[in-house]
Amino acid sequence: MRLASRIGNIEPFYVMECAKRADEIARSAVCDPAQGGRHMIYLNIGEPDFGASEAVREAATRFTAAGRIPYTHANGLRALRQRVSDWYRNTQRLDIDPDRIVITAGASAALQLACLALFQAGDEVLMPDPSYPCNRHFVAAVDATPVLIPSSAAERFQLSLERLSQRWTERSRGVLLASPSNPTGTSIAPDELARIHAFVRERGGVTLVDEIYQPLSYDDRYARSALALGEDVVSINSFSKYFGMTGWRLGWLVLPQALITPVEKLAQNLYICPSTIAQQAALACFEPESLTEYERRREELRRRRDLVVPALQAMGLPVPVVPDGAFYAWADASGTGLGSWDLCMDLMQHAQVALTPGRDFGPAFGERFLRLSFASGMDDLRDALARIQARLDQLKHR
Repeated sequence: MRLASRIGNIEPFYVMECAKRADEIARSAVCDPAQGGRHMIYLNIGEPDFGASEAVREAATRFTAAGRIPYTHANGLRALRQRVSDWYRNTQRLDIDPDRIVITAGASAALQLACLALFQAGDEVLMPDPSYPCNRHFVAAVDATPVLIPSSAAERFQLSLERLSQRWTERSRGVLLASPSNPTGTSIAPDELARIHAFVRERGGVTLVDEIYQPLSYDDRYARSALALGEDVVSINSFSKYFGMTGWRLGWLVLPQALITPVEKLAQNLYICPSTIAQQAALACFEPESLTEYERRREELRRRRDLVVPALQAMGLPVPVVPDGAFYAWADASGTGLGSWDLCMDLMQHAQVALTPGRDFGPAFGERFLRLSFASGMDDLRDALARIQARLDQLKHR
């Protein structure tokens, strides 16, 4: 069977490959309590352990009990778009017309729609290295070319105007950024983001910003949405991270007026509409009791960060930039004498701790850095850190 040539531009998702390996070890004698084994601690997947709020779960139950679950408008329930608009007004002091908000089947669908609407063969889309691998693959899937630009700790592992201006060419169509970022948990400094956006706008390009972790900000300096820069910014967001609805597959886009109809046309044809059940449940995300719970969770994630980052620093896995958002620590493993892939495999086998090697996130730091997700509970985090320390001590004395 002949495959489309674009398949060759899509690399394996190593996070998932590592997860398979961790599951294999978890089913082996190493993790069998009857043989003195211990459970696998998963710090490799970006999924909060909190889940959907009680109000969201109850809303889904009430809606499904009514029996009929119809399609919605391709752009999503008007009531949900209005609540997202109100949320921006209340949290960001931004007046976003609900018509500019498109509810999608997760942030992944939002990115796919945006890339399909904006990019084509011959276009280049610039983004930092490191960055979330699927973002560059969404660009490649529409036959455009993702251009990864190495970024340094001094730049918060984010794209800078200086590096962008050096790599911009006549083929450049725009930038795809993430703030806060996966895998680093770091945000773009607001002034730098404004300069990048002005540069791109002047050249007729488009600024896309993945903001799925933006509500999980721990530092007011970086807590402002890129939408404050103007109506020509494309923002991608999600109900998965802050709102805890990972498996419900619900996200949204905020679009310039000119993109609303083209994106609606694509959504109609690609998936008809987002999940009606998920949309009806998500209305409850904006109830006062839900918002109070989400803020409590954000503070709990801050506590976890403040446990994890100093511990990694102390054991020789330095985190060059303290994450100001999300729930990831981007740690330098070069001092261990092992590449990040080999170290992660070793820790899975000998410490029963699953981490993510850096090769998914770009070639610049892929063999040197690893990602730890602190989305798990404090007991697991303390246990995992102790196991990692013990294994690193063993490796030093081999």
